[in-house]
Amino acid sequence: MLDIKFIRDNVDLVEDAIKNKNETVNLDLVLTLDKEKRKIQFEYDTLRSEQNKISQQIPKLKKKNKDVSKVIDNLKNYSSKVKILASKLAEVEEQLEKELLKIPNLPNSDVPIGQNESDNKFLRDWGDKRKFGFQPKKHLKICKEQKLLDIKRAAKISGSGFVGFQHKGAKLARALINFMLDYHIEKHNYKEISLPVIVNRKTMTGTGQLPKLADDMYHIEKDDLFLVPTSEVSVTNLYSGEILGLEDLPQKFISNSLCFRREAGSHGKETKGLQRVHQFSKVEMVKFVTPDTSYEVLDDLLNDAEDILQALELPYRIISLATGDLSFASAKTYDLEVWAPATERYLEVSSVSNFEDFQARRASIRYRDVNGNVQFVHTLNGSGLAIPRTFIAILETYQNEDGTITIPKVLRPYFNNEKIL
Repeated sequence: MLDIKFIRDNVDLVEDAIKNKNETVNLDLVLTLDKEKRKIQFEYDTLRSEQNKISQQIPKLKKKNKDVSKVIDNLKNYSSKVKILASKLAEVEEQLEKELLKIPNLPNSDVPIGQNESDNKFLRDWGDKRKFGFQPKKHLKICKEQKLLDIKRAAKISGSGFVGFQHKGAKLARALINFMLDYHIEKHNYKEISLPVIVNRKTMTGTGQLPKLADDMYHIEKDDLFLVPTSEVSVTNLYSGEILGLEDLPQKFISNSLCFRREAGSHGKETKGLQRVHQFSKVEMVKFVTPDTSYEVLDDLLNDAEDILQALELPYRIISLATGDLSFASAKTYDLEVWAPATERYLEVSSVSNFEDFQARRASIRYRDVNGNVQFVHTLNGSGLAIPRTFIAILETYQNEDGTITIPKVLRPYFNNEKIL
């Protein structure tokens, strides 16, 4: 959430951000509500001050045995007016809060300006794409031959867009999760955490999924609870409503969870196999830092995600997202896209983002700085990595002509074997 004073003082900048992020916000309404709120607040404070002065007269008059009936009547009159203004103030504050939640985060000044993903900026790539001496198979064909997935029965159980890992496919997915967790904990010094994947409305609002992305969320209507689209939601809200000490920062967590997405906006996109599913596992990195360090930490976060792909020896590229492709809450995002040779496409396996203080304001996550002043933390997160598309890249990159799959070296301790036969 943006600070209303910042919006008031930087209207043109905020309007540009809204436009560049392809959002639609009635900023005039926000400013009108803000002006109305301040007007009512002034009237309310003035009346409250007069009310207190009148109230203080009563014991003094009683002490002098003077009649206080007129003063009490006057006090009742002020109390009635104060009550009416308090109700108006609460109503306007609620309306203003509702509109403020619709305003996206400002893109960082060095984010490429563009309308969509075609305007994203290529930064660099890593690794040599494998050259095959045979026609490589796509992951779905490999999975069918090796019986690694059961899509048909998963759809019978839950519906289209759900998949089931089975046999050595389930083991490979589990090995990937364990490897990623172990690597981030041992090499990058993250603390592992496991939190609920069903959260309340306040939690979803804190990280920016609500109200913007309500249509893409799985909602348990009876209890007004939501299935998380990523463990970012649970972990970032760990400190909601709290004030941390300077000595508590930075904090870095790693968490594996199931993620649930309706993919309401996926019409026309590639949805075959594991490329876009409603439920999947993802290892997520989340950091809480001081504002002066957050962009240095963003680079560290990117490197941490890269280390996983390099350890798996999977070629990839890094893209800096343009304003029109940034998420609602992000100030800056890098995408890591792994190469899937048979699919002949780069597939996103991680987005690493700096949200600056946007999420912290919504969730009220603060810290005391060196001078003892209360400030908002900066929050960052990134996938380290998402399992399905990493799974695709491994199958397509490490397949052999005889139908076997060579297991990446770093995963072999989880298999005690060099190949999936």
